[in-house]
Amino acid sequence: MNPLTFFLEPKTVAQKQYEALRLYYVEGLSAHEVAGRFGYTYRAFTSLVSSFREKFSVNPSGTLFFVESTPGRKTSPETIGAKSVIIDMRKKYYSVPDIKVALDGLGHSVSEKNIYNVIAAEGFSRLPRRTKLLKQQLDKVQIQAEKSAPLSFVPESFKSSNAGILMFMAIIKRYGIDSLIAQSNYSGTSVINTTSSILCFLALKLANRRRYSSDDTWCMDRGMGLFAGLNVLPKTAWYTSYSDRVTTDMNLAFLKKLHQVWLKFGLLEDTANLDFTTIPYWGDDSYLENNWSGKRGKALGSILAVLAHDPDSGLIDYASANVLQKSESAVVLEFLDFYRAGNKKKDNKLRYIIFDSKFTNYENLRKLDQDKIRFITIRRRGKLILEKIAKLPEKGWANIKVECAGNKHRTLRVYDEIVFLNGYAKDIRQITITGNGKIKPAVIITNDTDLTTEQIVRKYARRWMVEKTISEQIDFFHLNLVSSSMVIKVDFDLTMSILAHNLYRLFALELGRYEHLTSQSLYDKFVLNGADIEIGEKAITVQLKKKRELPLILEVMQKYNQQNYSWLGNKNIIFKGASYS
Repeated sequence: MNPLTFFLEPKTVAQKQYEALRLYYVEGLSAHEVAGRFGYTYRAFTSLVSSFREKFSVNPSGTLFFVESTPGRKTSPETIGAKSVIIDMRKKYYSVPDIKVALDGLGHSVSEKNIYNVIAAEGFSRLPRRTKLLKQQLDKVQIQAEKSAPLSFVPESFKSSNAGILMFMAIIKRYGIDSLIAQSNYSGTSVINTTSSILCFLALKLANRRRYSSDDTWCMDRGMGLFAGLNVLPKTAWYTSYSDRVTTDMNLAFLKKLHQVWLKFGLLEDTANLDFTTIPYWGDDSYLENNWSGKRGKALGSILAVLAHDPDSGLIDYASANVLQKSESAVVLEFLDFYRAGNKKKDNKLRYIIFDSKFTNYENLRKLDQDKIRFITIRRRGKLILEKIAKLPEKGWANIKVECAGNKHRTLRVYDEIVFLNGYAKDIRQITITGNGKIKPAVIITNDTDLTTEQIVRKYARRWMVEKTISEQIDFFHLNLVSSSMVIKVDFDLTMSILAHNLYRLFALELGRYEHLTSQSLYDKFVLNGADIEIGEKAITVQLKKKRELPLILEVMQKYNQQNYSWLGNKNIIFKGASYS
Protein backbone atom coordinates (compact mmCIF):
# COMPACT_ATOMS: atom_id res chain seq x y z
CA MET A 1 0.00 0.00 0.00
CA ASN A 2 1.15 3.51 -0.83
CA PRO A 3 1.80 5.53 2.38
CA LEU A 4 -0.19 8.38 0.85
CA THR A 5 -3.22 6.09 0.51
CA PHE A 6 -2.95 5.20 4.24
CA PHE A 7 -3.65 8.85 5.15
CA LEU A 8 -6.09 9.72 2.35
CA GLU A 9 -8.15 6.52 2.58
CA PRO A 10 -8.26 5.57 6.31
CA LYS A 11 -9.64 2.13 7.15
CA THR A 12 -10.41 2.36 10.89
CA VAL A 13 -13.30 4.43 12.24
CA ALA A 14 -11.10 6.38 14.67
CA GLN A 15 -8.57 7.33 11.96
CA LYS A 16 -11.36 8.28 9.54
CA GLN A 17 -12.91 10.59 12.15
CA TYR A 18 -9.52 12.11 12.95
CA GLU A 19 -8.67 12.87 9.27
CA ALA A 20 -12.12 14.35 8.63
CA LEU A 21 -11.95 16.65 11.66
CA ARG A 22 -8.38 17.66 10.76
CA LEU A 23 -9.48 18.80 7.31
CA TYR A 24 -12.38 20.71 8.84
CA TYR A 25 -10.35 22.52 11.53
CA VAL A 26 -6.82 22.72 10.07
CA GLU A 27 -7.36 22.91 6.27
CA GLY A 28 -10.51 25.00 6.65
CA LEU A 29 -12.71 22.90 4.35
CA SER A 30 -16.46 23.27 4.69
CA ALA A 31 -18.65 20.61 6.32
CA HIS A 32 -20.19 19.73 2.94
CA GLU A 33 -16.73 19.21 1.36
CA VAL A 34 -15.42 17.02 4.19
CA ALA A 35 -18.60 14.97 4.31
CA GLY A 36 -18.40 14.32 0.58
CA ARG A 37 -14.72 13.34 0.63
CA PHE A 38 -15.09 10.76 3.48
CA GLY A 39 -18.55 9.43 2.65
CA TYR A 40 -20.48 11.08 5.50
CA THR A 41 -23.89 12.69 5.17
CA TYR A 42 -23.92 16.35 6.08
CA ARG A 43 -25.95 15.70 9.26
CA ALA A 44 -23.68 12.81 10.34
CA PHE A 45 -20.56 14.95 10.02
CA THR A 46 -22.02 17.94 11.92
CA SER A 47 -23.00 15.51 14.72
CA LEU A 48 -19.39 14.26 14.76
CA VAL A 49 -18.16 17.85 15.11
CA SER A 50 -20.58 18.55 17.99
CA SER A 51 -19.55 15.36 19.82
CA PHE A 52 -15.86 16.23 19.41
CA ARG A 53 -16.39 19.73 20.79
CA GLU A 54 -18.23 18.36 23.85
CA LYS A 55 -15.52 15.80 24.63
CA PHE A 56 -12.77 18.31 24.04
CA SER A 57 -14.33 20.86 26.43
CA VAL A 58 -14.40 18.25 29.20
CA ASN A 59 -10.92 16.83 28.59
CA PRO A 60 -8.88 19.14 26.32
CA SER A 61 -5.57 17.41 27.11
CA GLY A 62 -6.89 13.87 26.78
CA THR A 63 -6.15 11.37 24.04
CA LEU A 64 -9.47 11.23 22.21
CA PHE A 65 -8.19 9.21 19.24
CA PHE A 66 -4.73 7.84 20.02
CA VAL A 67 -5.33 5.47 22.98
CA GLU A 68 -2.47 3.20 23.99
CA SER A 69 -3.86 -0.27 24.75
CA THR A 70 -2.37 -2.45 27.50
CA PRO A 71 -2.65 -6.23 27.27
CA GLY A 72 -4.29 -8.28 30.03
CA ARG A 73 -7.36 -7.90 32.24
CA LYS A 74 -8.28 -4.30 33.05
CA THR A 75 -8.29 -3.14 36.68
CA SER A 76 -11.86 -2.57 37.85
CA PRO A 77 -12.92 0.81 39.29
CA GLU A 78 -13.77 -1.00 42.56
CA THR A 79 -10.18 -2.20 42.92
CA ILE A 80 -8.81 1.23 42.04
CA GLY A 81 -11.03 2.79 44.74
CA ALA A 82 -9.76 0.35 47.38
CA LYS A 83 -6.09 0.58 46.38
CA SER A 84 -5.11 3.11 49.05
CA VAL A 85 -6.67 0.99 51.82
CA ILE A 86 -4.92 -2.14 50.52
CA ILE A 87 -1.51 -0.43 50.48
CA ASP A 88 -1.98 1.18 53.90
CA MET A 89 -2.92 -2.12 55.55
CA ARG A 90 -0.11 -4.02 53.83
CA LYS A 91 2.41 -1.47 55.10
CA LYS A 92 1.29 -2.50 58.60
CA TYR A 93 1.80 -6.20 57.74
CA TYR A 94 -1.83 -7.26 57.40
CA SER A 95 -2.40 -10.42 55.36
CA VAL A 96 -4.55 -10.65 52.22
CA PRO A 97 -7.47 -12.35 54.10
CA ASP A 98 -7.38 -9.64 56.80
CA ILE A 99 -7.41 -6.91 54.15
CA LYS A 100 -10.32 -8.67 52.43
CA VAL A 101 -12.31 -8.68 55.68
CA ALA A 102 -11.68 -4.95 56.15
CA LEU A 103 -12.69 -4.13 52.56
CA ASP A 104 -15.93 -6.11 52.96
CA GLY A 105 -16.70 -4.01 56.02
CA LEU A 106 -16.03 -0.84 54.05
CA GLY A 107 -18.38 -1.93 51.27
CA HIS A 108 -15.69 -2.69 48.64
CA SER A 109 -16.35 -5.81 46.57
CA VAL A 110 -12.75 -6.81 45.80
CA SER A 111 -11.57 -10.41 45.53
CA GLU A 112 -8.50 -11.76 47.32
CA LYS A 113 -6.86 -12.33 43.93
CA ASN A 114 -7.21 -8.66 43.03
CA ILE A 115 -5.88 -7.64 46.44
CA TYR A 116 -2.86 -9.86 45.87
CA ASN A 117 -2.34 -8.36 42.40
CA VAL A 118 -2.32 -4.83 43.83
CA ILE A 119 0.16 -5.87 46.53
CA ALA A 120 2.43 -7.60 44.00
CA ALA A 121 2.31 -4.64 41.60
CA GLU A 122 3.40 -2.31 44.41
CA GLY A 123 6.44 -4.49 45.11
CA PHE A 124 5.44 -6.00 48.46
CA SER A 125 6.93 -9.41 49.26
CA ARG A 126 5.17 -12.31 50.93
CA LEU A 127 4.69 -12.06 54.70
CA PRO A 128 6.72 -14.43 56.89
CA ARG A 129 5.01 -16.88 59.24
CA ARG A 130 3.95 -15.12 62.43
CA THR A 131 2.66 -16.25 65.80
CA LYS A 132 -0.88 -15.43 66.96
CA LEU A 133 0.58 -12.95 69.46
CA LEU A 134 2.44 -11.04 66.77
CA LYS A 135 -0.70 -10.88 64.64
CA GLN A 136 -2.64 -9.44 67.58
CA GLN A 137 0.01 -6.77 68.09
CA LEU A 138 -0.16 -5.33 64.57
CA ASP A 139 -0.25 -1.56 64.31
CA LYS A 140 -3.74 -0.06 64.13
CA VAL A 141 -4.96 1.22 60.78
CA GLN A 142 -6.74 4.55 60.60
CA ILE A 143 -9.65 3.77 58.31
CA GLN A 144 -13.07 5.36 58.41
CA ALA A 145 -15.34 2.35 58.80
CA GLU A 146 -19.06 2.26 58.11
CA LYS A 147 -21.47 3.37 60.81
CA SER A 148 -23.12 0.54 62.74
CA ALA A 149 -26.73 -0.21 61.81
CA PRO A 150 -29.12 -3.17 62.07
CA LEU A 151 -28.71 -5.67 59.24
CA SER A 152 -31.40 -5.75 56.57
CA PHE A 153 -30.59 -9.44 55.93
CA VAL A 154 -30.84 -9.09 52.19
CA PRO A 155 -28.93 -11.85 50.37
CA GLU A 156 -25.20 -11.08 50.33
CA SER A 157 -21.84 -12.72 51.04
CA PHE A 158 -18.68 -11.56 52.81
CA LYS A 159 -15.62 -12.85 54.66
CA SER A 160 -14.77 -12.72 58.37
CA SER A 161 -11.58 -13.45 60.27
CA ASN A 162 -13.46 -13.90 63.59
CA ALA A 163 -16.34 -16.10 62.46
CA GLY A 164 -15.68 -18.63 65.22
CA ILE A 165 -17.56 -16.52 67.76
CA LEU A 166 -20.77 -17.17 65.79
CA MET A 167 -20.79 -20.66 67.36
CA PHE A 168 -21.58 -19.08 70.72
CA MET A 169 -24.94 -17.88 69.39
CA ALA A 170 -26.16 -21.48 69.58
CA ILE A 171 -25.23 -21.58 73.29
CA ILE A 172 -26.86 -18.19 73.92
CA LYS A 173 -30.09 -19.34 72.30
CA ARG A 174 -30.14 -22.77 73.91
CA TYR A 175 -29.99 -21.39 77.44
CA GLY A 176 -32.33 -18.48 76.70
CA ILE A 177 -29.69 -15.86 77.44
CA ASP A 178 -30.91 -13.73 74.53
CA SER A 179 -34.33 -13.47 76.21
CA LEU A 180 -32.71 -12.51 79.53
CA ILE A 181 -30.77 -9.73 77.81
CA ALA A 182 -33.90 -8.43 76.05
CA GLN A 183 -35.82 -8.42 79.36
CA SER A 184 -32.97 -6.97 81.42
CA ASN A 185 -32.70 -3.42 82.73
CA TYR A 186 -29.92 -2.65 80.26
CA SER A 187 -30.94 -0.04 77.73
CA GLY A 188 -30.59 0.22 73.98
CA THR A 189 -29.82 3.22 71.81
CA SER A 190 -31.74 5.01 69.09
CA VAL A 191 -30.12 2.74 66.48
CA ILE A 192 -28.97 -0.40 68.36
CA ASN A 193 -31.48 -2.23 70.57
CA THR A 194 -30.75 -3.77 73.98
CA THR A 195 -29.94 -7.28 72.75
CA SER A 196 -27.55 -6.06 70.08
CA SER A 197 -25.92 -3.59 72.50
CA ILE A 198 -24.98 -6.27 75.02
CA LEU A 199 -23.91 -8.65 72.25
CA CYS A 200 -21.53 -5.95 70.98
CA PHE A 201 -19.64 -6.06 74.28
CA LEU A 202 -19.84 -9.85 74.36
CA ALA A 203 -18.44 -10.17 70.83
CA LEU A 204 -15.21 -8.40 71.80
CA LYS A 205 -14.85 -10.48 74.98
CA LEU A 206 -15.36 -13.77 73.15
CA ALA A 207 -12.92 -12.73 70.41
CA ASN A 208 -10.13 -12.03 72.92
CA ARG A 209 -10.05 -8.29 72.24
CA ARG A 210 -8.32 -6.04 74.72
CA ARG A 211 -9.73 -2.87 76.22
CA TYR A 212 -11.60 -0.53 73.93
CA SER A 213 -8.91 2.16 73.87
CA SER A 214 -8.76 2.66 70.09
CA ASP A 215 -10.63 1.63 66.99
CA ASP A 216 -9.40 -1.66 65.56
CA THR A 217 -10.13 -3.84 62.55
CA TRP A 218 -13.06 -5.31 64.50
CA CYS A 219 -14.92 -2.14 63.45
CA MET A 220 -14.87 -3.51 59.89
CA ASP A 221 -15.30 -7.27 60.45
CA ARG A 222 -18.75 -8.13 59.09
CA GLY A 223 -18.75 -11.48 60.92
CA MET A 224 -18.38 -9.83 64.33
CA GLY A 225 -21.12 -7.40 63.40
CA LEU A 226 -23.37 -10.32 62.40
CA PHE A 227 -22.96 -11.76 65.92
CA ALA A 228 -24.86 -8.72 67.23
CA GLY A 229 -27.26 -8.47 64.28
CA LEU A 230 -25.42 -5.43 62.86
CA ASN A 231 -23.52 -4.65 59.68
CA VAL A 232 -20.35 -3.97 61.74
CA LEU A 233 -19.63 -3.46 65.44
CA PRO A 234 -19.66 0.15 66.66
CA LYS A 235 -16.51 2.15 67.30
CA THR A 236 -14.74 2.76 70.61
CA ALA A 237 -16.64 5.94 71.46
CA TRP A 238 -19.94 4.04 71.44
CA TYR A 239 -18.71 1.51 74.02
CA THR A 240 -17.60 4.27 76.36
CA SER A 241 -20.86 6.16 75.92
CA TYR A 242 -22.98 3.06 76.55
CA SER A 243 -21.08 2.14 79.74
CA ASP A 244 -21.94 5.55 81.17
CA ARG A 245 -25.62 4.53 81.34
CA VAL A 246 -25.10 1.25 83.24
CA THR A 247 -25.63 1.02 87.00
CA THR A 248 -24.52 -1.58 89.54
CA ASP A 249 -28.14 -2.56 90.17
CA MET A 250 -28.52 -3.46 86.48
CA ASN A 251 -25.51 -5.77 86.69
CA LEU A 252 -26.73 -7.44 89.88
CA ALA A 253 -30.24 -7.96 88.50
CA PHE A 254 -28.77 -9.50 85.33
CA LEU A 255 -26.53 -11.85 87.34
CA LYS A 256 -29.56 -12.95 89.38
CA LYS A 257 -31.42 -13.88 86.20
CA LEU A 258 -28.41 -15.81 84.95
CA HIS A 259 -28.23 -17.54 88.34
CA GLN A 260 -31.78 -18.85 87.82
CA VAL A 261 -30.75 -20.21 84.40
CA TRP A 262 -27.76 -22.05 85.84
CA LEU A 263 -29.99 -23.58 88.53
CA LYS A 264 -32.68 -24.53 86.00
CA PHE A 265 -30.20 -26.46 83.86
CA GLY A 266 -28.53 -28.12 86.86
CA LEU A 267 -25.20 -26.38 86.33
CA LEU A 268 -24.65 -25.42 89.97
CA GLU A 269 -23.76 -28.07 92.53
CA ASP A 270 -23.70 -27.84 96.33
CA THR A 271 -20.34 -26.03 96.63
CA ALA A 272 -19.24 -22.46 95.91
CA ASN A 273 -15.63 -21.26 96.00
CA LEU A 274 -15.23 -17.59 96.90
CA ASP A 275 -12.19 -15.39 96.41
CA PHE A 276 -11.16 -11.77 95.96
CA THR A 277 -9.30 -10.40 92.97
CA THR A 278 -7.57 -7.05 92.56
CA ILE A 279 -8.30 -5.07 89.40
CA PRO A 280 -5.65 -2.34 89.00
CA TYR A 281 -6.16 0.90 87.10
CA TRP A 282 -3.14 2.48 85.41
CA GLY A 283 -4.32 6.08 85.63
CA ASP A 284 -5.35 8.51 88.33
CA ASP A 285 -5.89 6.21 91.33
CA SER A 286 -5.95 8.90 94.03
CA TYR A 287 -9.47 7.94 95.15
CA LEU A 288 -8.98 4.16 94.92
CA GLU A 289 -8.00 1.96 97.86
CA ASN A 290 -4.66 0.16 97.96
CA ASN A 291 -5.17 -3.59 97.60
CA TRP A 292 -2.64 -6.38 97.39
CA SER A 293 -2.12 -7.63 93.84
CA GLY A 294 -0.65 -11.13 93.65
CA LYS A 295 -0.06 -10.61 89.93
CA ARG A 296 2.17 -7.60 90.64
CA GLY A 297 3.48 -8.71 94.02
CA LYS A 298 2.65 -5.40 95.70
CA ALA A 299 -0.19 -3.24 96.96
CA LEU A 300 -1.46 -0.65 94.49
CA GLY A 301 -4.40 1.62 93.80
CA SER A 302 -7.07 -0.74 92.53
CA ILE A 303 -10.62 -2.01 92.65
CA LEU A 304 -11.37 -5.04 94.83
CA ALA A 305 -13.76 -7.56 93.29
CA VAL A 306 -15.20 -10.87 94.46
CA LEU A 307 -15.99 -13.99 92.41
CA ALA A 308 -18.07 -17.08 93.25
CA HIS A 309 -17.01 -20.16 91.29
CA ASP A 310 -18.67 -23.56 90.94
CA PRO A 311 -15.87 -26.18 90.99
CA ASP A 312 -17.88 -28.80 89.09
CA SER A 313 -19.17 -26.88 86.07
CA GLY A 314 -16.52 -24.15 86.15
CA LEU A 315 -19.16 -21.40 85.94
CA ILE A 316 -18.78 -18.11 87.77
CA ASP A 317 -22.12 -17.55 89.45
CA TYR A 318 -21.59 -14.21 91.18
CA ALA A 319 -19.27 -11.23 91.02
CA SER A 320 -19.09 -7.69 92.29
CA ALA A 321 -16.50 -4.96 91.84
CA ASN A 322 -18.11 -2.80 94.51
CA VAL A 323 -16.17 -4.18 97.50
CA LEU A 324 -14.61 -1.87 100.09
CA GLN A 325 -12.01 -2.99 102.61
CA LYS A 326 -14.18 -1.99 105.56
CA SER A 327 -16.99 -4.29 104.42
CA GLU A 328 -15.11 -7.14 102.72
CA SER A 329 -15.73 -9.55 105.61
CA ALA A 330 -19.51 -9.27 104.98
CA VAL A 331 -19.22 -10.28 101.32
CA VAL A 332 -19.84 -13.94 102.15
CA LEU A 333 -23.23 -13.02 103.63
CA GLU A 334 -24.04 -10.85 100.61
CA PHE A 335 -23.31 -13.81 98.35
CA LEU A 336 -25.63 -15.97 100.44
CA ASP A 337 -28.43 -13.41 100.02
CA PHE A 338 -27.75 -13.31 96.28
CA TYR A 339 -27.90 -17.09 95.99
CA ARG A 340 -31.17 -17.38 97.87
CA ALA A 341 -32.95 -14.40 96.29
CA GLY A 342 -36.03 -15.56 94.40
CA ASN A 343 -35.50 -19.20 95.40
CA LYS A 344 -37.65 -21.33 97.61
CA LYS A 345 -35.72 -22.71 100.54
CA LYS A 346 -36.21 -26.29 99.35
CA ASP A 347 -34.68 -25.37 95.96
CA ASN A 348 -31.42 -24.15 97.47
CA LYS A 349 -28.71 -26.66 96.59
CA LEU A 350 -25.92 -24.70 98.24
CA ARG A 351 -24.44 -26.57 101.20
CA TYR A 352 -20.75 -25.63 101.25
CA ILE A 353 -18.98 -22.29 100.92
CA ILE A 354 -15.20 -22.47 100.66
CA PHE A 355 -12.80 -19.53 101.00
CA ASP A 356 -9.39 -18.60 102.37
CA SER A 357 -8.45 -17.31 105.81
CA LYS A 358 -8.73 -13.58 105.04
CA PHE A 359 -12.09 -13.70 103.33
CA THR A 360 -14.24 -13.15 106.43
CA ASN A 361 -14.06 -13.06 110.24
CA TYR A 362 -15.01 -15.61 112.87
CA GLU A 363 -18.24 -13.77 113.77
CA ASN A 364 -19.55 -14.26 110.24
CA LEU A 365 -18.51 -17.91 110.37
CA ARG A 366 -20.87 -18.23 113.34
CA LYS A 367 -23.68 -16.60 111.29
CA LEU A 368 -23.11 -19.11 108.48
CA ASP A 369 -23.30 -21.96 110.99
CA GLN A 370 -26.54 -20.61 112.41
CA ASP A 371 -27.90 -20.39 108.86
CA LYS A 372 -27.21 -24.12 108.32
CA ILE A 373 -24.48 -23.40 105.75
CA ARG A 374 -21.35 -25.50 106.00
CA PHE A 375 -18.04 -23.79 105.35
CA ILE A 376 -14.45 -24.88 104.84
CA THR A 377 -11.68 -22.36 105.26
CA ILE A 378 -8.11 -21.94 106.44
CA ARG A 379 -7.29 -20.75 109.93
CA ARG A 380 -4.80 -17.96 110.26
CA ARG A 381 -1.49 -19.27 111.59
CA GLY A 382 -0.01 -17.34 114.47
CA LYS A 383 2.99 -18.16 116.60
CA LEU A 384 0.84 -19.85 119.26
CA ILE A 385 -0.92 -22.02 116.67
CA LEU A 386 2.40 -23.28 115.31
CA GLU A 387 3.62 -24.05 118.84
CA LYS A 388 0.47 -26.08 119.55
CA ILE A 389 0.87 -28.01 116.29
CA ALA A 390 4.45 -28.89 117.22
CA LYS A 391 3.19 -30.41 120.50
CA LEU A 392 0.47 -32.59 118.95
CA PRO A 393 0.88 -36.27 119.93
CA GLU A 394 2.40 -38.49 117.26
CA LYS A 395 -0.29 -41.15 117.55
CA GLY A 396 -3.02 -38.76 116.39
CA TRP A 397 -1.48 -38.19 112.95
CA ALA A 398 -2.71 -40.14 109.91
CA ASN A 399 -1.65 -40.44 106.29
CA ILE A 400 -4.11 -39.75 103.47
CA LYS A 401 -3.82 -39.62 99.67
CA VAL A 402 -5.24 -36.70 97.72
CA GLU A 403 -5.72 -36.59 93.96
CA CYS A 404 -3.49 -34.20 92.02
CA ALA A 405 -3.20 -33.15 88.40
CA GLY A 406 -2.38 -35.83 85.85
CA ASN A 407 -4.23 -38.60 87.71
CA LYS A 408 -1.51 -38.61 90.34
CA HIS A 409 -1.87 -38.81 94.11
CA ARG A 410 -0.07 -37.04 96.89
CA THR A 411 0.45 -38.35 100.43
CA LEU A 412 -0.32 -35.90 103.24
CA ARG A 413 -0.08 -36.16 107.03
CA VAL A 414 -3.22 -34.90 108.78
CA TYR A 415 -4.34 -34.40 112.37
CA ASP A 416 -8.14 -34.22 112.82
CA GLU A 417 -9.46 -32.75 116.11
CA ILE A 418 -12.17 -30.59 117.70
CA VAL A 419 -11.05 -27.25 119.17
CA PHE A 420 -12.69 -24.18 120.70
CA LEU A 421 -12.42 -21.08 118.51
CA ASN A 422 -12.56 -17.61 120.03
CA GLY A 423 -14.82 -15.25 118.07
CA TYR A 424 -16.68 -18.26 116.72
CA ALA A 425 -17.64 -18.92 120.35
CA LYS A 426 -18.04 -22.68 120.08
CA ASP A 427 -16.21 -25.87 119.15
CA ILE A 428 -15.13 -26.38 115.57
CA ARG A 429 -13.45 -29.15 113.58
CA GLN A 430 -9.78 -28.47 112.82
CA ILE A 431 -7.61 -30.47 110.41
CA THR A 432 -3.88 -29.80 110.42
CA ILE A 433 -2.02 -30.76 107.25
CA THR A 434 1.71 -31.24 106.69
CA GLY A 435 3.73 -32.73 103.89
CA ASN A 436 2.14 -30.48 101.30
CA GLY A 437 5.32 -28.75 100.21
CA LYS A 438 4.77 -25.72 102.44
CA ILE A 439 7.25 -24.68 105.08
CA LYS A 440 4.42 -24.06 107.53
CA PRO A 441 1.52 -26.50 108.03
CA ALA A 442 -1.96 -25.65 106.74
CA VAL A 443 -4.84 -25.58 109.20
CA ILE A 444 -8.37 -26.20 107.85
CA ILE A 445 -11.39 -25.35 109.99
CA THR A 446 -14.94 -26.44 109.18
CA ASN A 447 -18.31 -26.89 110.83
CA ASP A 448 -18.86 -30.15 108.92
CA THR A 449 -18.42 -33.23 111.06
CA ASP A 450 -19.92 -35.74 108.61
CA LEU A 451 -17.40 -35.79 105.78
CA THR A 452 -14.22 -37.80 106.13
CA THR A 453 -10.86 -36.10 106.46
CA GLU A 454 -9.99 -36.98 102.86
CA GLN A 455 -13.23 -35.44 101.59
CA ILE A 456 -12.69 -32.20 103.52
CA VAL A 457 -9.11 -31.82 102.26
CA ARG A 458 -10.15 -32.65 98.70
CA LYS A 459 -12.97 -30.09 98.78
CA TYR A 460 -10.66 -27.35 99.97
CA ALA A 461 -8.00 -28.33 97.44
CA ARG A 462 -10.56 -27.68 94.68
CA ARG A 463 -10.84 -24.09 95.94
CA TRP A 464 -7.55 -23.43 94.21
CA MET A 465 -9.50 -23.76 90.96
CA VAL A 466 -11.07 -20.36 91.59
CA GLU A 467 -7.56 -18.89 91.80
CA LYS A 468 -6.78 -20.50 88.45
CA THR A 469 -10.03 -19.08 87.04
CA ILE A 470 -9.15 -15.59 88.30
CA SER A 471 -5.74 -15.87 86.66
CA GLU A 472 -7.53 -16.87 83.43
CA GLN A 473 -9.86 -13.89 83.74
CA ILE A 474 -6.83 -11.61 83.99
CA ASP A 475 -4.94 -13.20 81.10
CA PHE A 476 -7.71 -13.93 78.59
CA PHE A 477 -10.47 -11.48 79.51
CA HIS A 478 -7.97 -8.75 80.44
CA LEU A 479 -9.35 -7.78 83.84
CA ASN A 480 -6.14 -5.86 84.55
CA LEU A 481 -6.61 -3.76 81.40
CA VAL A 482 -9.76 -1.88 82.38
CA SER A 483 -10.14 1.46 80.61
CA SER A 484 -11.76 3.32 83.49
CA SER A 485 -11.27 3.88 87.20
CA MET A 486 -15.04 4.23 87.65
CA VAL A 487 -16.15 1.28 89.77
CA ILE A 488 -19.53 1.09 88.01
CA LYS A 489 -17.87 0.76 84.59
CA VAL A 490 -15.48 -1.88 85.90
CA ASP A 491 -18.42 -3.76 87.43
CA PHE A 492 -20.14 -3.82 84.02
CA ASP A 493 -16.92 -4.97 82.33
CA LEU A 494 -16.59 -7.69 84.98
CA THR A 495 -20.19 -8.80 84.35
CA MET A 496 -19.55 -9.09 80.63
CA SER A 497 -16.31 -11.01 81.31
CA ILE A 498 -18.20 -13.46 83.51
CA LEU A 499 -20.88 -14.05 80.88
CA ALA A 500 -18.18 -14.64 78.24
CA HIS A 501 -16.31 -16.99 80.60
CA ASN A 502 -19.48 -18.99 81.27
CA LEU A 503 -20.23 -19.25 77.55
CA TYR A 504 -16.75 -20.73 77.03
CA ARG A 505 -17.40 -23.24 79.82
CA LEU A 506 -20.78 -24.22 78.32
CA PHE A 507 -19.14 -24.54 74.91
CA ALA A 508 -16.48 -26.79 76.46
CA LEU A 509 -19.21 -29.04 77.89
CA GLU A 510 -20.47 -29.52 74.32
CA LEU A 511 -17.00 -30.70 73.26
CA GLY A 512 -16.85 -33.60 75.70
CA ARG A 513 -13.24 -34.54 76.34
CA TYR A 514 -12.09 -30.93 75.86
CA GLU A 515 -14.08 -29.57 78.80
CA HIS A 516 -10.97 -29.19 80.96
CA LEU A 517 -9.33 -26.69 78.57
CA THR A 518 -8.96 -23.05 79.52
CA SER A 519 -10.75 -20.30 77.61
CA GLN A 520 -7.47 -19.39 75.91
CA SER A 521 -6.95 -22.96 74.68
CA LEU A 522 -10.56 -23.22 73.52
CA TYR A 523 -10.16 -19.96 71.64
CA ASP A 524 -6.94 -21.06 69.94
CA LYS A 525 -8.17 -24.56 69.02
CA PHE A 526 -11.80 -23.96 68.09
CA VAL A 527 -12.88 -20.30 68.02
CA LEU A 528 -10.05 -18.52 66.22
CA ASN A 529 -11.04 -19.13 62.61
CA GLY A 530 -12.14 -17.29 59.48
CA ALA A 531 -15.06 -18.08 57.22
CA ASP A 532 -17.04 -17.21 54.12
CA ILE A 533 -20.48 -16.06 55.25
CA GLU A 534 -23.52 -16.03 52.99
CA ILE A 535 -26.85 -14.53 54.02
CA GLY A 536 -29.58 -16.31 52.10
CA GLU A 537 -33.35 -16.00 51.90
CA LYS A 538 -34.00 -18.53 54.68
CA ALA A 539 -30.65 -19.25 56.35
CA ILE A 540 -27.18 -17.92 57.03
CA THR A 541 -24.37 -20.22 55.91
CA VAL A 542 -20.97 -20.05 57.60
CA GLN A 543 -18.20 -21.92 55.78
CA LEU A 544 -15.37 -22.22 58.31
CA LYS A 545 -11.82 -22.59 57.09
CA LYS A 546 -10.10 -25.97 57.34
CA LYS A 547 -8.72 -26.66 60.80
CA ARG A 548 -7.68 -29.79 62.63
CA GLU A 549 -10.63 -29.59 65.04
CA LEU A 550 -13.15 -28.59 62.35
CA PRO A 551 -14.87 -32.04 62.12
CA LEU A 552 -15.72 -31.88 65.84
CA ILE A 553 -16.97 -28.30 65.50
CA LEU A 554 -19.27 -29.24 62.62
CA GLU A 555 -20.56 -32.26 64.53
CA VAL A 556 -21.44 -30.13 67.57
CA MET A 557 -22.97 -27.29 65.57
CA GLN A 558 -25.07 -29.67 63.48
CA LYS A 559 -27.38 -30.07 66.49
CA TYR A 560 -28.34 -26.40 66.23
CA ASN A 561 -28.86 -26.09 62.46
CA GLN A 562 -32.64 -25.67 62.85
CA GLN A 563 -32.42 -23.11 65.67
CA ASN A 564 -33.73 -19.65 64.71
CA TYR A 565 -32.34 -16.40 66.08
CA SER A 566 -34.66 -13.46 66.68
CA TRP A 567 -31.87 -10.86 66.40
CA LEU A 568 -30.85 -12.35 63.02
CA GLY A 569 -34.17 -11.88 61.25
CA ASN A 570 -35.41 -15.25 62.63
CA LYS A 571 -33.00 -17.05 60.31
CA ASN A 572 -31.08 -20.17 61.30
CA ILE A 573 -27.33 -20.61 60.93
CA ILE A 574 -25.77 -23.56 59.13
CA PHE A 575 -22.08 -24.27 59.73
CA LYS A 576 -20.10 -25.98 56.97
CA GLY A 577 -16.47 -26.62 56.18
CA ALA A 578 -14.67 -24.63 53.48
CA SER A 579 -12.31 -26.29 51.01
CA TYR A 580 -9.35 -24.09 51.96
CA SER A 581 -7.43 -23.23 55.13
